[in-house]
Amino acid sequence: MSGNQQAPRPTDPPGDHRHDRTAGGARRLVRDFTEPPPSGVHPALIPGLGVEQTGRVFRTDRTVFGIAILFAVAFLAWGVLGGGSLASTASAVLAWVIEYTGWFFTSIATVIMVFMLWVGFGRFGRIRLGRDDEAPEFSMFSWISMLFAAGMGIGLVFWGAAEPLTFFETPPPGTDEAETVEAMHTALTQVLYHWGPQAWSFYALIGGAIAYGAYRRGRTPLISSIFASLLGEGRTQGPLGKTIDIFAIIVTLFGTAASLGLGALQIGHGVELISGIGQAGNTLLVGVITVLTIAFIISAVSGVSRGIQALSNINTVVALLLALFVFFVGPSMLILNVIPSVAAQFVGDLPMMIGRSGSQGEEAQAFLSSWTIFYWAWWISWSPFVGMFIAKISRGRTLRQFVSVVVVVPSIVSFIWFAIFGVTAIDQRMKDAPLPSSPPEEVLFGMLGGLPLAGVTTVIAAILVAIFFVTGADSASLVMGTLSQQGRPEPSRWVTVTWGVLVGAIAAVLLVAGGEDGAGLSALQNVTIIAALPFAIIMAFIMIAFLKDLRRDPLILRDQYAERVVRHSVRNGLEEFGDDFALVPAAYDHSKDDLAWVEHDADEGLSASYAAVEADAAAEAEASEASEASAADETRGGADDASVAEGAVPGSGEQHRS
Repeated sequence: MSGNQQAPRPTDPPGDHRHDRTAGGARRLVRDFTEPPPSGVHPALIPGLGVEQTGRVFRTDRTVFGIAILFAVAFLAWGVLGGGSLASTASAVLAWVIEYTGWFFTSIATVIMVFMLWVGFGRFGRIRLGRDDEAPEFSMFSWISMLFAAGMGIGLVFWGAAEPLTFFETPPPGTDEAETVEAMHTALTQVLYHWGPQAWSFYALIGGAIAYGAYRRGRTPLISSIFASLLGEGRTQGPLGKTIDIFAIIVTLFGTAASLGLGALQIGHGVELISGIGQAGNTLLVGVITVLTIAFIISAVSGVSRGIQALSNINTVVALLLALFVFFVGPSMLILNVIPSVAAQFVGDLPMMIGRSGSQGEEAQAFLSSWTIFYWAWWISWSPFVGMFIAKISRGRTLRQFVSVVVVVPSIVSFIWFAIFGVTAIDQRMKDAPLPSSPPEEVLFGMLGGLPLAGVTTVIAAILVAIFFVTGADSASLVMGTLSQQGRPEPSRWVTVTWGVLVGAIAAVLLVAGGEDGAGLSALQNVTIIAALPFAIIMAFIMIAFLKDLRRDPLILRDQYAERVVRHSVRNGLEEFGDDFALVPAAYDHSKDDLAWVEHDADEGLSASYAAVEADAAAEAEASEASEASAADETRGGADDASVAEGAVPGSGEQHRS
């Protein structure tokens, strides 16, 4: 018997069976519980909508592309004609940002991390970044490889030995005495804080929100499109949306150019060591930048599935081999013992590191300004580029897989990397090895110089930095091309090449214009970090928009329907029949009781878009069937004509012979 004593319908609505094969019993329960809307598809039954299904046309947005180009050229001119003015202005503004908004950076970093962990491991974790039945495009190995290459690959190599050694010599305020065993553990704990879950949560927020909108709701893969649930689709395509996308391009351009300059410094020093030519100056660095720019442009125009994926896989293997070499020839047992100790200390020290603020004194404020706030601003400034690229390669993953890999897995691997290279460098320093701690680009090669096969590993490290940068920079070029062409998944080659050339030009010109002390690159870094402040505010609103979308996801609506329907039916069944009843789906009038309605929060825009796509698909199928039927008729008609002709010939022959 049914708890509501209504007989089930003998048959399903025509065509409704197409949508319930992949959802199981819960979907069938929802389907029969209410009449479908006029579109024929209930909001809770939409399996997802990819942007390519909407028939969107991607054209170059002349406003976004033109304004971003003009801004980049103007900044370049300022750096060349007034390098001193640029450096002093950027330094002053950065000091103000860190002093007066540092609390906001430390707070937003923690909030975003908690938010993403809640999204990934809570009730939203089963939502797929794509259609319900969509499979991931890339293997797990390739996916993780590209994450590292685009996110922090070059940074891990650059700072792998330098940052732990720096904190070992100068521990964070209020912790341990310098150059002690305790200082070694605290140094690695602080490094993990800077490069761990909070850092990757910035990327995960942008990447998850863009991937969800583009591959499950059919929106353009743009940062501005994230705000469709708050502003409406129309406003995100207007001046406000264009402003957000222009800003994202500029931040990506400057951040990539700054990293290219830093990578060139480290590669240049490696070339100096390998060749023995000594201090080569800016000429060598400009040459390195030129070669790297050509390389990442070639990789970028090859696309994600070819160039970037292949380079990322190669780089991951090379990095793994280098790490294993350092581990086995270095202080292996010390590294193994340090890893669990630092992991436990990280959990215990995390509240203290999160709560560190300028109120604890000038020393704490100086440390935050130089390191923690600097890092949070840097990760935020990189989040538009890395987030969009992560979205591009994460299609088909569930949010639980996405958060687990993007936030948790890289944090663990980064920790192991720093443990291997950092502990090795610290161990050498404790044994009084002549290891330089400044400038940071020399620490890695100095550490490798104290190990066997130094000549070979120095070459490998230089190549590793180069490939890591190429994979990161070509990803940035593709992202800037996508932003310039209204979200086009595979931007035109000329647009990608344009942005790639600009990245190399900005890095090279500011490197030369700033003199031998690198003032130009420092100014570029400062400007990139300054831009992180307004984008940090934008990220706060992105969390709100993303949450609103997730709460209206068809999968969540199905869960809400199932929970309320079962609770209501069981209650009525027990009241009327005791334990002698069964749940049978049947139509029901909700106006008869106070059962909470669910559909009020459904996304009508998604329903309309999906209905339009289904109608277009049905029309195409009907036209195709009609075309096939017409062709078959013509074939049969031709065959009949042939039969008649064939029969007439013998008849004619017979008549002729007679």
